[in-house]
Amino acid sequence: MPQIELTPAARKIHRANAHHLEPVVLIGHEGLTPAVTQAVEAALQAHGLIKVRVFNDDRNQRDAYLHTLAAELNAAPIQHIGKLLVLWRPLPPKEKASAAPDEERKPGPREYKVLKYSKKGGQRPEVKTVRVLGNQRLTPGGLVKRARPTGPVSVKKASQSR
Repeated sequence: MPQIELTPAARKIHRANAHHLEPVVLIGHEGLTPAVTQAVEAALQAHGLIKVRVFNDDRNQRDAYLHTLAAELNAAPIQHIGKLLVLWRPLPPKEKASAAPDEERKPGPREYKVLKYSKKGGQRPEVKTVRVLGNQRLTPGGLVKRARPTGPVSVKKASQSR
Protein backbone atom coordinates (compact mmCIF):
# COMPACT_ATOMS: atom_id res chain seq x y z
CA MET A 1 0.00 0.00 0.00
CA PRO A 2 1.26 3.50 -0.71
CA GLN A 3 1.87 5.87 2.13
CA ILE A 4 -0.40 8.86 2.67
CA GLU A 5 0.88 12.19 1.33
CA LEU A 6 0.12 15.25 3.47
CA THR A 7 0.44 18.95 2.88
CA PRO A 8 2.97 20.82 5.04
CA ALA A 9 0.12 22.55 6.89
CA ALA A 10 -1.57 19.22 7.74
CA ARG A 11 1.79 17.76 8.82
CA LYS A 12 2.32 20.78 11.08
CA ILE A 13 -1.06 20.24 12.76
CA HIS A 14 -0.30 16.56 13.39
CA ARG A 15 3.15 17.44 14.78
CA ALA A 16 1.50 19.83 17.23
CA ASN A 17 -1.04 17.20 18.28
CA ALA A 18 1.70 14.60 18.77
CA HIS A 19 3.81 16.84 20.99
CA HIS A 20 2.30 15.66 24.28
CA LEU A 21 2.08 11.97 23.32
CA GLU A 22 4.27 9.27 24.83
CA PRO A 23 5.79 6.52 22.63
CA VAL A 24 3.45 3.53 22.44
CA VAL A 25 5.77 1.17 20.52
CA LEU A 26 9.47 0.55 21.12
CA ILE A 27 11.83 -0.82 18.47
CA GLY A 28 14.74 -2.65 20.07
CA HIS A 29 18.09 -3.91 18.82
CA GLU A 30 16.43 -6.60 16.65
CA GLY A 31 14.96 -3.92 14.43
CA LEU A 32 11.71 -3.91 12.53
CA THR A 33 10.31 -7.39 13.16
CA PRO A 34 6.83 -8.58 12.17
CA ALA A 35 5.78 -8.32 15.82
CA VAL A 36 6.81 -4.65 15.91
CA THR A 37 4.93 -3.98 12.67
CA GLN A 38 1.87 -5.68 14.12
CA ALA A 39 2.10 -3.59 17.30
CA VAL A 40 2.38 -0.38 15.26
CA GLU A 41 -0.63 -1.47 13.19
CA ALA A 42 -2.70 -2.06 16.33
CA ALA A 43 -1.66 1.30 17.79
CA LEU A 44 -2.56 3.14 14.58
CA GLN A 45 -5.90 1.34 14.52
CA ALA A 46 -6.63 2.43 18.09
CA HIS A 47 -5.13 5.94 18.22
CA GLY A 48 -4.49 7.21 14.71
CA LEU A 49 -1.50 9.36 15.74
CA ILE A 50 1.37 7.56 17.50
CA LYS A 51 4.98 7.93 18.52
CA VAL A 52 7.50 5.11 18.13
CA ARG A 53 10.83 5.09 19.99
CA VAL A 54 13.80 3.45 18.25
CA PHE A 55 16.76 2.26 20.33
CA ASN A 56 19.29 2.57 17.52
CA ASP A 57 22.11 5.08 17.04
CA ASP A 58 22.07 4.98 13.22
CA ARG A 59 20.00 7.92 11.92
CA ASN A 60 19.71 6.48 8.40
CA GLN A 61 18.37 3.20 9.80
CA ARG A 62 15.74 5.07 11.87
CA ASP A 63 14.73 7.04 8.78
CA ALA A 64 14.39 3.77 6.86
CA TYR A 65 12.17 2.37 9.65
CA LEU A 66 9.91 5.43 9.41
CA HIS A 67 9.42 5.14 5.65
CA THR A 68 9.06 1.35 5.76
CA LEU A 69 6.35 1.52 8.42
CA ALA A 70 4.55 4.29 6.54
CA ALA A 71 4.59 2.34 3.28
CA GLU A 72 3.60 -1.03 4.78
CA LEU A 73 0.82 0.29 7.01
CA ASN A 74 -0.63 2.95 4.69
CA ALA A 75 0.28 5.74 7.10
CA ALA A 76 1.79 9.19 6.78
CA PRO A 77 5.25 9.88 8.19
CA ILE A 78 4.83 13.02 10.27
CA GLN A 79 8.16 13.55 11.99
CA HIS A 80 11.53 11.97 12.74
CA ILE A 81 13.18 13.79 15.58
CA GLY A 82 16.02 12.14 17.45
CA LYS A 83 15.02 8.59 18.27
CA LEU A 84 11.29 9.28 17.97
CA LEU A 85 9.18 8.55 14.92
CA VAL A 86 5.67 9.98 14.53
CA LEU A 87 3.13 8.25 12.28
CA TRP A 88 -0.47 9.15 11.44
CA ARG A 89 -3.33 7.35 9.78
CA PRO A 90 -6.98 8.45 9.83
CA LEU A 91 -9.11 6.48 12.24
CA PRO A 92 -11.65 4.14 10.63
CA PRO A 93 -15.31 5.05 11.18
CA LYS A 94 -16.77 3.34 14.23
CA GLU A 95 -19.43 0.74 13.62
CA LYS A 96 -22.65 0.71 15.59
CA ALA A 97 -23.65 -2.66 17.02
CA SER A 98 -27.25 -2.36 15.85
CA ALA A 99 -29.97 0.26 15.67
CA ALA A 100 -32.51 -1.69 17.76
CA PRO A 101 -30.95 -1.20 21.24
CA ASP A 102 -30.71 2.57 20.72
CA GLU A 103 -34.42 2.81 19.96
CA GLU A 104 -35.37 0.93 23.14
CA ARG A 105 -33.12 3.06 25.32
CA LYS A 106 -34.73 5.49 27.69
CA PRO A 107 -33.38 9.01 28.15
CA GLY A 108 -30.77 9.37 30.87
CA PRO A 109 -30.61 11.82 33.74
CA ARG A 110 -31.21 15.44 32.85
CA GLU A 111 -29.72 18.44 34.58
CA TYR A 112 -31.70 21.62 35.15
CA LYS A 113 -30.66 24.96 36.57
CA VAL A 114 -33.05 26.14 39.27
CA LEU A 115 -33.19 29.72 40.54
CA LYS A 116 -33.95 30.10 44.25
CA TYR A 117 -34.93 33.67 45.09
CA SER A 118 -34.18 34.90 48.59
CA LYS A 119 -36.87 36.28 50.84
CA LYS A 120 -34.81 39.44 51.17
CA GLY A 121 -35.36 41.57 48.13
CA GLY A 122 -31.90 42.87 47.29
CA GLN A 123 -29.92 39.61 47.04
CA ARG A 124 -29.08 37.69 43.92
CA PRO A 125 -30.97 34.46 43.31
CA GLU A 126 -29.10 31.26 44.13
CA VAL A 127 -28.46 29.06 41.08
CA LYS A 128 -28.57 25.33 41.78
CA THR A 129 -28.00 22.54 39.28
CA VAL A 130 -30.45 19.71 39.90
CA ARG A 131 -30.18 16.24 38.36
CA VAL A 132 -33.54 14.68 37.48
CA LEU A 133 -33.62 10.94 36.85
CA GLY A 134 -36.02 9.13 34.56
CA ASN A 135 -38.57 8.37 37.31
CA GLN A 136 -38.56 11.90 38.74
CA ARG A 137 -40.03 15.28 37.86
CA LEU A 138 -39.22 18.85 38.70
CA THR A 139 -41.97 20.88 40.40
CA PRO A 140 -42.53 24.58 39.64
CA GLY A 141 -40.97 25.37 43.03
CA GLY A 142 -37.72 23.63 42.08
CA LEU A 143 -38.21 20.43 44.09
CA VAL A 144 -37.47 16.99 42.68
CA LYS A 145 -40.35 14.53 43.17
CA ARG A 146 -41.18 11.09 41.94
CA ALA A 147 -43.03 10.97 38.67
CA ARG A 148 -46.78 10.75 38.76
CA PRO A 149 -48.10 7.27 38.09
CA THR A 150 -49.31 7.14 34.51
CA GLY A 151 -51.07 3.77 34.39
CA PRO A 152 -54.54 2.60 35.24
CA VAL A 153 -55.18 2.55 38.98
CA SER A 154 -56.78 -0.56 40.43
CA VAL A 155 -60.25 -0.29 41.94
CA LYS A 156 -58.89 -1.20 45.39
CA LYS A 157 -56.20 1.54 45.37
CA ALA A 158 -58.67 4.09 44.05
CA SER A 159 -61.09 3.36 46.90
CA GLN A 160 -58.29 3.59 49.53
CA SER A 161 -57.17 7.03 48.45
CA ARG A 162 -60.66 8.57 48.89
